[in-house]
Amino acid sequence: MSATANDDLIATIRAALAKVIDPELRRPITDLGMVKSIDVSPRGDVHVEIYLTIASCPKKSEISERVTQAVADVPGTAAVQVTLDVMSDEQRTELRKRLRGTGSDPNGEPVIPFAQPSSLTRVYAVASGKGGVGKSTVTVNLAAAMAARGLSVGVLDADIYGHSIPRMMGSTDRPTQVESMILPPIAHEVRVISIAQFTKSNTAVVWRGPMLHRALQQFLADVYWGDLDVLLLDLPPGTGDIAISVAQLIPNAEILVVTTPQLAAAEVAERAGSIALQTRQRIVGVVENMSGLTLPDGTRLQVFGEGGGQQVADQLSRAVGADVPLLGQIPLDPALVAAGDAGVPIVLSTPDSRAGKELLGIADNLSARRRGLAGMSLGLDTTRREP
Repeated sequence: MSATANDDLIATIRAALAKVIDPELRRPITDLGMVKSIDVSPRGDVHVEIYLTIASCPKKSEISERVTQAVADVPGTAAVQVTLDVMSDEQRTELRKRLRGTGSDPNGEPVIPFAQPSSLTRVYAVASGKGGVGKSTVTVNLAAAMAARGLSVGVLDADIYGHSIPRMMGSTDRPTQVESMILPPIAHEVRVISIAQFTKSNTAVVWRGPMLHRALQQFLADVYWGDLDVLLLDLPPGTGDIAISVAQLIPNAEILVVTTPQLAAAEVAERAGSIALQTRQRIVGVVENMSGLTLPDGTRLQVFGEGGGQQVADQLSRAVGADVPLLGQIPLDPALVAAGDAGVPIVLSTPDSRAGKELLGIADNLSARRRGLAGMSLGLDTTRREP
């Protein structure tokens, strides 16, 4: 093989490697500086050296397989050998800066990308007045449905004490840390971060308010989320520390209230939504879960009563002086429970079920919305003052 032909083949191989996407960072490995070298023998045998971010990279086998396949598909190549190396501290620092910038503001405070005026990410804080209404079920299904529609989606499990998102998303992977940057695991094409990924087994988290705030801040600022279209936060029930911290850290987050049809539960859910009056956040809508059970003969049994979702929507509309719609009513369905336990959201496992269709409809409604100034608080004081 002539020198010119060798150089041309190397250039073709590099172009092929530009199509290999890192499974964690979701960027081409060539853009990330992961291709260390490419050597081609006179017979066409190829030796590629690849940099890993860390030696214990959980995706190294997958990266090696993707590189091998990409090179093997290039015409003119023979045997392919892939060798893995590890980035130096300097290279990791450069990678972090390339992806996240400096990571802090002039005062040294971590930068939360979703709180910046230039952010185009829709942030939905999924809230409920009390536990057990299916808030996490709604969160994971909306996330999976949006991702299946082609959106870039992330889920932050902000329920530090009652975390359940990894289990319901079927994720057992742990985050990878590159310096101060945390790479979240990806499940069903959704980036997922939870305190459960940092604890052993089913260990309880025993923290006071300041620790909760710091954990939330770190998940928002230190995690590499990429360019998200939508970020969903699964909040703990009630109006405690985390709800207040979300309002402080991401004031543009919109609240999605989940309730059951029971009127007593609806009254509690109204409190979760009414926090928006104090934080000046927008309420995007209400979702009624456990909305009746369809029996084998086709009749519908209202196990938890009816009307709660519409009552919450009506009361919040009056309270905020703007329309707060009832986005959907998700029926009781044993398949919904089974899907959560299996780690495959029902919108993926049984999308044609009644619950699946209702959740897909809610997801489509939220996905179709584009960020603009309409409905957003500009922080202006409209009180007239005499000169």
